[in-house]
Amino acid sequence: MAIVYLGIGSNMGQRRRFIDQALSLLAEEGVEVLLRSSLIETDPVGGPPQERFLNGVVKARTDWPPEELLRRLKAVEQRLGRKPTVRNGPRPIDLDILLYDNLIVRLPHLTIPHPRMHERAFVLKPLQEIRQKEAI
Repeated sequence: MAIVYLGIGSNMGQRRRFIDQALSLLAEEGVEVLLRSSLIETDPVGGPPQERFLNGVVKARTDWPPEELLRRLKAVEQRLGRKPTVRNGPRPIDLDILLYDNLIVRLPHLTIPHPRMHERAFVLKPLQEIRQKEAI
């Protein structure tokens, strides 16, 4: 089984509820959440004016290879009402693969490690929190 770190966020409607629903649906999709960071409220990065996000990171385990995991994450987003809009626009749920074991993946539709995670405090802070939980 692979260990993955996923970014999770929402800035529409009942944000915490969307995140909780996404985590439940991930379990149905064969993604076992092992650790979960706190959720932090953050300003949107890029895109049109929009509401603030709730963001966090989960450490999970899965048997799915990276491309299939991405497909399943997108299916969960769609089930929770995410529709294609403007880039970095508002969304009920956003799921991103940040890390997948020690793999490096460079495909047109998937880059692992996530190419912008080092620029985003809303990813780095929750990742750091999970690393601290792992050390306990």
